[in-house]
Amino acid sequence: MDSHQAVSDAKQKFDAAVEHFRDELKKLRTGRAHPSMLDGIMVEAYGTLMPLNQTATVTTADAQLLQITPFDPGNLQPIASAIRNNQALGLNPTDDGRVVRVPIPSLTEERRRELTKVVSQRQEDCMVTLRNIRHDALDTISRAQKDKQLGEDDAKRLEKQVEDAMVKARTDAEFASKAKDQEIMTV
Repeated sequence: MDSHQAVSDAKQKFDAAVEHFRDELKKLRTGRAHPSMLDGIMVEAYGTLMPLNQTATVTTADAQLLQITPFDPGNLQPIASAIRNNQALGLNPTDDGRVVRVPIPSLTEERRRELTKVVSQRQEDCMVTLRNIRHDALDTISRAQKDKQLGEDDAKRLEKQVEDAMVKARTDAEFASKAKDQEIMTV
């Protein structure tokens, strides 16, 4: 792999890591109903585990209620059970024979503080990933320089590009983290 390719790969990996971090933040409950809260739910339907969004439509009925309409009414109970059994969410769905309704309870102050700690942990995980990507890219550049495939000036320029991409990715992750913290702490 040439060193220019290493820089573009690093930029793509930085973007992917930050996007993954944002996706993880979407799964955290903030006291308001949002269909993406149920993205990680797997439902046992037709003898296999399937993602919830492949077995039903998830909509937001109001700020405190999710409504799930299964494509096949026979999957109503497995959907409700899958949501109820997910301890991380702590939700208690009800069904009326046609749809599953999931009330979203308000968060307590203690739970809000716990969630901000989870956001911080996920941000740190993202930062570790970003540092590993940067380290790999810089290693590729230094190997190319040692193998005389790259001059010292070019190596410095490419290292600067990697560092600039790292700073941008770190800033994006910090911005997403602060926004999520603010969303969680807003009553």
